[in-house]
Amino acid sequence: MIELRKADQRGRGEHGWLSSRHTFSFANYYDPKQVGFSDLLVINDDRVAPAQGFGRHHHDDMEIISYVLEGALAHKDSTGGGSVIRPGDVQRMSAGTGIRHSEYNASKSEPVHFLQIWIVPERANVRPGYEQQHFSEEQRRGGLRLVASPNGREGSVKIERDVDLYASILARGESLSHPVRPDRKIWIQVARGGIEVNGAELNAGDGVAIEDERDVTVNASAPAEFLLFDMK
Repeated sequence: MIELRKADQRGRGEHGWLSSRHTFSFANYYDPKQVGFSDLLVINDDRVAPAQGFGRHHHDDMEIISYVLEGALAHKDSTGGGSVIRPGDVQRMSAGTGIRHSEYNASKSEPVHFLQIWIVPERANVRPGYEQQHFSEEQRRGGLRLVASPNGREGSVKIERDVDLYASILARGESLSHPVRPDRKIWIQVARGGIEVNGAELNAGDGVAIEDERDVTVNASAPAEFLLFDMK
């Protein structure tokens, strides 16, 4: 079964300094048919104006992943973590028993475009933590590069859930396949470009939920970048 979530169906948040698109219900946007998929709770497609951002705020019991597409995002949190996240970087923050953090556009002249992802953790009240890894364009090009996993294998960031997150960059005409175990579900989110997934056409901002399929085949109809979530 394949169910498309088109970009123009997403929730919208326009705040002057922030333009956001919500794949699933978030903040003031609520759709009872779109309250996450399996353990994937939030995918926000955010564009933040220069020198603007999210002031210090609180989270708990959530795995939060940031994936920057353009620009630079400055991060600080109450664990002492602090960095600038750029394209190719994957940042994981485990909110656990409670964490306070801020995310600001690090540039005074250029916007930043990134995906913020929330995954429900396996266990509540874990110790808050922060991790960041860089995955070069070469590592992500032409295949599926594991960037987050429950055991941190292959140099991926470690998350508190049985979810494998892959990133891929494909040239037009390139293709790949991913076998799906019987007890697993797949979500694909297109960051940019265009792909076909098991014959379904997706473009930037589109997502697709996949269940009860033995394999996922992705063909790039245009130069593309996307994320693939493999989960229970």
